[in-house]
Amino acid sequence: MPEEPVLSVTDLSMHFIARRGRRVVRAVDGVSFEIRRGEILGLIGESGCGKTTTGRLVVRLLSPTGGEIRFEGRDMAKSSRAETAAFRRRAQMIFQDPYASMNPRFRIRDVLREPLAIHRIGRTRAEQEEMVRRALSEVKLEPAEEYLDRFPHMLSGGQRQRVATARTLILSPSLLVADEPVSMIDLSTRAEILSMMKEVQRARGLSYLYITHDISTARFFTHRLAVMYLGRIVEIGTPDDIVDRPAHPYTRALIQAVCEPVPGRVKEMRELPIRGEIPSASAIPQGCRFHPRCIFVTRECRLAPEPGLVEVSPGHRTACRRWKEIS
Repeated sequence: MPEEPVLSVTDLSMHFIARRGRRVVRAVDGVSFEIRRGEILGLIGESGCGKTTTGRLVVRLLSPTGGEIRFEGRDMAKSSRAETAAFRRRAQMIFQDPYASMNPRFRIRDVLREPLAIHRIGRTRAEQEEMVRRALSEVKLEPAEEYLDRFPHMLSGGQRQRVATARTLILSPSLLVADEPVSMIDLSTRAEILSMMKEVQRARGLSYLYITHDISTARFFTHRLAVMYLGRIVEIGTPDDIVDRPAHPYTRALIQAVCEPVPGRVKEMRELPIRGEIPSASAIPQGCRFHPRCIFVTRECRLAPEPGLVEVSPGHRTACRRWKEIS
């Protein structure tokens, strides 16, 4: 029998009430996926699709409107305060901006000691100090003594992201949600940070939910990819399935939006198979939610109920009625 998933999300939703007009904003609208032990699932999509909100829901920084978040068999969407506190030790989040997620008045030793103090880990200060040193060494900030007494502003962007990663690892979690962990780092440093994160993931057998808009890093870093559009997952499969054999028109548009320089035609822009702007999450279209922007749209796409995910090939699913013609 296959191993039970570390994380199983079913029909997860997060609806907000807009201040003006009392409109309901469906930021996350029926998302389902699984992550197994030692697996990295990538969640990709354009800005505003709901991927960051999904990550915050998974670690219970937000309380969902509906759905299940099963972590190691328990539904954390309906957990008690004590169960949520214990869960947050096992599921940690790496934020997009490492500087904003740290107290600028804390030295690095205090940044890393804070989660130990909150969860009452380590019997003495010396024991906690040793844990801090080990965490810094694990993320390749060595010797640790050079960084312990620095403030966050004294570090480079890559070093701050390594400290942010160490802060999550110090609690020995089994699940990490990484929200755009390299988007604010120089291009030359991104590969180093991702390689370090993958090395730690393999050594510890961690599971990652990797949130990004960068398809190139997602293909390098993940085992499976889920494409999100307007609050829902519209395609999921291996990186090769998604990049080489996209079955949803939105996925095709995302991939073709990655511009490649053409010798002698630098200024030429590639025409994308997509039209218009992403609709508001408070006014999601009837039928397939992608149909106002789709070049393959039919009358059925506009009027029939929204399609669910159907299997294209083993492990590869898409939410499109016309996937055979498109493929």
